[in-house]
Amino acid sequence: MPECLLIVGQGLAGSLLAWECERAGMTFEIADAGHERSASRIGAGMITPVTGRRWVKTWRVEAWRGPAGQTYRELESVLGQPLFRPMRVWRRFRDDGEREGLAARVARGELAPYVVAVESDGCWIEGAAQVDTAALIAAARARWLRAGVLTERRVDLAEEKRRRELVVLCGGVETLESFAFVPWERAWGEILDVATTDLDPKVILNCGHWALPLSATRARVGASYVRATDVETLDRSAGGRDALEASAQRLLPRSWNPLGWSAGWRVTTPDRRPCVGRHPHDQRLGIFGALGSKGTLWAPELARQWVKYLTDGTRLDSEVDVGRFLRP
Repeated sequence: MPECLLIVGQGLAGSLLAWECERAGMTFEIADAGHERSASRIGAGMITPVTGRRWVKTWRVEAWRGPAGQTYRELESVLGQPLFRPMRVWRRFRDDGEREGLAARVARGELAPYVVAVESDGCWIEGAAQVDTAALIAAARARWLRAGVLTERRVDLAEEKRRRELVVLCGGVETLESFAFVPWERAWGEILDVATTDLDPKVILNCGHWALPLSATRARVGASYVRATDVETLDRSAGGRDALEASAQRLLPRSWNPLGWSAGWRVTTPDRRPCVGRHPHDQRLGIFGALGSKGTLWAPELARQWVKYLTDGTRLDSEVDVGRFLRP
């Protein structure tokens, strides 16, 4: 076990890794310079059991959803504010292909127990949830600043590796250069905040994009998804704003007014799995990232796996181990 682990980045991944370290009684520090365009600070924080045009169950949802909810409830108690909200999804069909694809999967029993009611224009999906990731990160930050384990700074990675046994990078796009052997993919996403009326706060609306109620009168609509590398050309990505406004018009039950926009980078991999573990060629360097849009579900379990690996040598899930990209 490292005498003092340094966690670089205090987004969702860094926060949950630090929380599991704290629970295990490990000595750790966090360095975070603040990342306004970090995905977890602006993301919707949704857990959705069935996604995509092909109606696919989210990877590991059945095994990890329950423990994830328990982790967020524990954090609610420790941080003293609500974070976790059970929800359901009303998903409208975009076309006949979606309707037929769902019917085939339901007939084969592939989407039980989540798809519970199929109607002429859509279906209900149970087992969804939303985590207020921005509130979680802010409250955890205040807690660790008070405790003196978090410093607001950028790190000299070479210097930190000389001083410590292990540095774990949890900084999203900040990790790409250090793990260059991973075939990273980056996407720029935008979210629209709106004021409206007559929303059911327990129902996520979906039809291509989604509308997440924050209350009966406010919602977030998102997210655009543009693969690109130049952030300066993407502050208003081509068509992104128009597409979200069209979705707001289609999804929301009443007229709406825009309240603001937020945007950030999302880092993923070709297999759409996270990256966890030590660098294969540098044992003082680790990573916990590429959580993508499913990070709210995956992060609690993967943080636990990181800590178990450090404390008793338990192997990481082979499907998330960053070393998979060096295998034949």
